[in-house]
Amino acid sequence: MTPPSYPAKPKPGDRVAIVSPSAGLSGLFPHVHELGLRRLREEFGLEPVEYPTTRRMGADPRDRARDLTAAFADPAITAVLATVGGDDLLTVTPHLDDAVLRANPKPYYGYSDNTNVLNHLYRLGMVAYHGGSVLVHLGRSGKPNLVTFDSLRAALFTSGWYELTPATEWGDEPRDWRDPATLAEEPVMFPGDGWRWQGPARVVQGRTWGGCLEIIHWLMATDRVPSADDLAGSVLVFETSNELPTAQEVFRIVRNMGERGLLAAFPAIVVGRPKAWDFDKPHSLAERVAWGEAQREAITRALADYADDPVVVFDVDLGHTDPQLIIPYGGEIRVDAVEHRISVRY
Repeated sequence: MTPPSYPAKPKPGDRVAIVSPSAGLSGLFPHVHELGLRRLREEFGLEPVEYPTTRRMGADPRDRARDLTAAFADPAITAVLATVGGDDLLTVTPHLDDAVLRANPKPYYGYSDNTNVLNHLYRLGMVAYHGGSVLVHLGRSGKPNLVTFDSLRAALFTSGWYELTPATEWGDEPRDWRDPATLAEEPVMFPGDGWRWQGPARVVQGRTWGGCLEIIHWLMATDRVPSADDLAGSVLVFETSNELPTAQEVFRIVRNMGERGLLAAFPAIVVGRPKAWDFDKPHSLAERVAWGEAQREAITRALADYADDPVVVFDVDLGHTDPQLIIPYGGEIRVDAVEHRISVRY
């Protein structure tokens, strides 16, 4: 398989597509959506262009695929941003027009359920971007998270190397979108506690693959993942979602990746800080710490039987927690276990 290539980047003043190939939550929470669009204009200088299903909940998968294909086909659009995730993008990607996507490569930004699109573009030979969300990140309550915005700005407009750094503070407890008044309130944040490194002290550089762990499992179930041979030498990057899979569930998914032969392909693995709070599971800080410890132990246990002594880094802020660092999907990453540094090429 030919390594994915980087599409051309947008520049300030460009028109960018705003799409909801997963859930149309923008229609349920227009105040959050509008805040995200305003910041996209004011902070990044980009002009958002919405498509017919952007604010429509329950839109037919074929209509969502048609919008996404149209966004790639439009020569006036220079990048594509997803509004949010969901749980059924798996039913949308089969309806995409791959010939149009291949002929019109553009940077795509999304995470969570958007792992389906990221993986799809990867298999078409296109680097995409894990991270960025109109609702979650651009529409963050209170002030923009400067760490997130710096990473997103670099991922949008630059093509060089960018060093990721441990967050000085983190959170996983957003405000309630159902109450517009909470948009003025800062989310709950805690002091950062750094990354956790395991494995040999060596430097690994390669292409990334992965995404939201639960979606990876669905992709394996539908046989839509690259082969172990295609992924050989790559760096696995994954994180868990706001559905808060238990440590046992995480162990089983990672184990199943091993049974498929995938884990042996990766000389390095970068794991996102696990989200451990949700509105129906309002865990205390102590419970969240224990949740993270249990998940790290589960992943380590699964890797022991299948992986070939990889470098492993835990608690990198790249998923469903705040801030969020953008990861090029299929792009280059350097994991330095000697100096304990991680860099990505946007």
